Amino acid sequence: MKNLARIFRTVALVGVIVILVGVFAYAALRSGPLAPIKITAATVESQSISPGLFGIGTLEARYTYRIGPTVAGRVKRVDVQVGDTVEAGDLLGEMDPVDLDARIEAQAAALKRARANIAATEAQVQDALATKTYAKNQARRYEQLYLEQVATTEQVEAKRQELQVAEARLLAAIANRDATFHEQVSMRADLEGLITQRANLRLVAPVAGLVAARDADPGTTVVAGQAVVELIDPSSLWINVRFDQLQSAGLRADLPVRIVLRSMSGSSVAGKVLRVEPMADAVTEEILAKVVFEELPDPLPPVGELAEITVVLPSLPALPVVHSASIQRIGGSIGVWVIENGGLRFVPVMLGVADLDGRIQVLQGLNAGDHVALYSQRRLDAHSRITVVDRLPGVLP
Repeated sequence: MKNLARIFRTVALVGVIVILVGVFAYAALRSGPLAPIKITAATVESQSISPGLFGIGTLEARYTYRIGPTVAGRVKRVDVQVGDTVEAGDLLGEMDPVDLDARIEAQAAALKRARANIAATEAQVQDALATKTYAKNQARRYEQLYLEQVATTEQVEAKRQELQVAEARLLAAIANRDATFHEQVSMRADLEGLITQRANLRLVAPVAGLVAARDADPGTTVVAGQAVVELIDPSSLWINVRFDQLQSAGLRADLPVRIVLRSMSGSSVAGKVLRVEPMADAVTEEILAKVVFEELPDPLPPVGELAEITVVLPSLPALPVVHSASIQRIGGSIGVWVIENGGLRFVPVMLGVADLDGRIQVLQGLNAGDHVALYSQRRLDAHSRITVVDRLPGVLP
């Protein structure tokens, strides 16, 4: 009896152990490290893709006008505010002229006096000319009288001396007139310079545009060349874009682009590449380009806003295409895991260009219709047991 009980207990214990081992093995094969790795798969398709370039840029104004005085001074008034639209020739503000108006009046009065002096010196010249003519006639008359023995030698010499004095007076009058004329020219130039200097104190819009900044208020003292108002030409807005040099193949002028400004909530507007800059950034290894809008947004976005630029390149001929998530690097080779007969085989591939959706052309190694592993729970190898699922937790479909 005792032996039967012992045997029964032994058999029961062994049965329990077998059950536990079976449960453990089942759990290990189903959810443990020995369980099949869940993967998502994709079918290689032959299709045409449109590669694109993506870059980040800043909205800038091609033409910015910094309007300020040409000499140091104090701002008298500013007539515009940020955001105002102005036309060419509009008065934006004015600098304090200090004593410039009084100096202009004084110079204008001095110029009138110089004109009056010219008239006086001209009369002096005419008087000296008449005196010379009279003295010359008298000298000739007395010379004739001397020949007729009517006048004496002393009288003839006296008349000749009077002629010389008259000629000297004429030369002095002419010199005085010329000096007064040159003085008038100098005064006129000084007056025109003061008037020009006074006109430069008026801050005038050189073109039609938008007031982008007001850098000084009335009463502020500014130096020569310092801006009081900044004006931009809204029609000259463009985007200064940076592209990675490794991904910039095919970038050229006139390519269409999609522009997404940060303030546009994801919506895009059409544009084009105006030009590709000849100088690249050697530090960031980026190529610079200028992008313009096909039509300016309304309302205008603020200058300095960031923009996302997508350049649309021409479509390529149809070739086998895989998603970038399926590309793996093993042992220095680039390839994909091809699903065959429920197992995996690593196939090296030669890749072509990619589009912005993550699709890559396969130039060699795959054919349309092949099944490749896309996403996996763990790292794969040739001996991995797999099970294909529709999607993995935390992975976008």
